[in-house]
Amino acid sequence: MKLVHYIILISLLSTGCVTKNNSGLKIEVHNDASIGISDAVIRISDPVMLEKIDALPGKYFQVRSDTIHPVQQIREDEKLKELLFLSDIGPGEKKVFTISKTETETVFKQRTQAELSIRKGGEWKGRIYEGGKFENVSFLRVPDEHTDHSFFIRYEGPGWESDKVGYRFYLDWRNAADIFGKKVDTLVLQDVGQDGFDSYHEIGPWGVDILKVGESLGIGSIGYWLNDKAERVAVTDSIYCEINYSGILESRITTTYFGWAVGDHRTNLISKLSIQAGSRMTRHDLEVSEALDNLCTGIVKLPDAEYIIPESAKGEWTWLATYGKQTLQNDLLGMALLYKTKDLIRLAEDEDDWAVILKPSENKLTYYYLAAWEQETGGIKSKHEFVDYLNEQTEVLNNRPTVKIINSK
Repeated sequence: MKLVHYIILISLLSTGCVTKNNSGLKIEVHNDASIGISDAVIRISDPVMLEKIDALPGKYFQVRSDTIHPVQQIREDEKLKELLFLSDIGPGEKKVFTISKTETETVFKQRTQAELSIRKGGEWKGRIYEGGKFENVSFLRVPDEHTDHSFFIRYEGPGWESDKVGYRFYLDWRNAADIFGKKVDTLVLQDVGQDGFDSYHEIGPWGVDILKVGESLGIGSIGYWLNDKAERVAVTDSIYCEINYSGILESRITTTYFGWAVGDHRTNLISKLSIQAGSRMTRHDLEVSEALDNLCTGIVKLPDAEYIIPESAKGEWTWLATYGKQTLQNDLLGMALLYKTKDLIRLAEDEDDWAVILKPSENKLTYYYLAAWEQETGGIKSKHEFVDYLNEQTEVLNNRPTVKIINSK
């Protein structure tokens, strides 16, 4: 039985008749795909059901089937906005879960992380920050003095990771995403760049920065297609970055770019990056304040990598990828973009990138990107394995599991 990772968004068609007792609330998840799902992050976001769940007696959430499952709550202004839990689900399987509360917390391993670390206690001297020590912050208005290699932000931007892979993006005019290849299945970002500003370019026990971004979109970065070229988010009035949460099952970063100069226009852009336990995929949700005729993303062009697209696009989601010796370690790496077929304007390329030009809907756009390095724990080690993996991901994306609420008696 094949198992792939997937994120399940639970859509509840009817919650008004749900009842509760001390046994909790029951839901049934049905995997409609022909592929099993390991490390499925199941998300409950229906407000009516969340209100009933939160009203259950007890202090800590618990989700049970044949075992106790890792669970994460997401709150805004003390209100429960989402409840996530983790489970494996076999192909075609229907699985029943009971959600309740207890007085004793069950502690599970943290499998994702997001962080933003800046120097404090020093001072700016022109464009360089001197002195001070790195401290993690949850929010940053990027200083006007800051640019590339200002030595102010550890590894030059926010980072996010799962137990599979890590990413970062440059929180400056470059605004491109990069990859931390991991040789371990533990969380490592808290130590990256602590022993020297760019020490992560040298391979260590945990892994290394594996991608040369240059003038490109790196992997999955935001762009606008103009005059046959991808224009990154380079000119803005100001940038605000927030670590929304760093959780055991999911972590999220929101960055707001005020006054992004897009051709002859300016717009505000909101970028939300999230990653889940057991997954290589970063989800990227974008929203602009002014309507744009396109947004684009892409993968850096590298000389020893093969450009790959599926033989046919069937269903809502499809992919574009590269595979080959395209790391700074001269070893095998797969990179991919997963996007909705209805959003596609066209595939394109410029000097630096393999690009996907997409059409926002109601000023919003969502896509995924991922990296698979051969030195990962249990890593993908061939083009054939990588293509199979991408087809499995889109198979499940195109056949989303269904959910049925079972009333408590």
